[in-house]
Formats: sequence, C-alpha cells, structure tokens
Amino acid sequence: MAKIESLHGTTPAEIFQSGLENIGDIQAVSLSVLWKDGSVTAGWSNVDIASLALMVLTLDQKQRDDLESDD
Repeated sequence: MAKIESLHGTTPAEIFQSGLENIGDIQAVSLSVLWKDGSVTAGWSNVDIASLALMVLTLDQKQRDDLESDD
C-alpha cells in the first residue's frame, strides 16, 4: 500500500523540487485539487514531463501572484 503524506502549506515548486532530486524513483504523479466550493478531486497521471513542468510553473506563478496581491 502506498504511503500518503500531507503537503499542506507546501508550494508546487517545493513539492516538485524534491521530485526532481529523486526523479529516477517516480513511477507516476498523483494530484488532488481543493476547489473553492470545498470539494476535492484526486487522481494520478503519467503525463509527459513537458506538460508536468508547465503545470508546476503555472501553479507556482499563480501562488506568487496571489501572495503579492495580499500584501
């Protein structure tokens, strides 16, 4: 059975930095999304590396923009 750890409060860039450091051990990527209505969807994907990188950069930029607008 897979071990599940909470990554609450961790940025996408931080999550995937550890993934990049251990890239040879990754079999697939799982993801959960917390929507504004409080629902959560989850699943896994073996998406290609380029699409995954774009998604991570987009999520990281969105979080940075949100933090700047809060200041």
